[in-house]
Amino acid sequence: MTITEILEQAKALSPRERKELAKMLIDMMDAPQEVYQPKTGADIVAMLEAMEGPIELVDPEIEDPVEWVKAQRQKRQDKLTPYRDTED
Repeated sequence: MTITEILEQAKALSPRERKELAKMLIDMMDAPQEVYQPKTGADIVAMLEAMEGPIELVDPEIEDPVEWVKAQRQKRQDKLTPYRDTED
């Protein structure tokens, strides 16, 4: 949705509703913005240790990471094949 489309929708509001919307937008500007902090290795280890029960790995027999990714992509392709348009 574009800003122009949002503005057109706002024009359809009553004056009271527009005033309320404007106040909410201004209040939103004053609110602190959350900054994404990527997880560190230590954070990830702590999350894994906090999990209950064992973690089930997918295709643990594939040790090469590149081959593992290829296998996952192939599984996804195979799963989506019935939904693809086969007409050429």
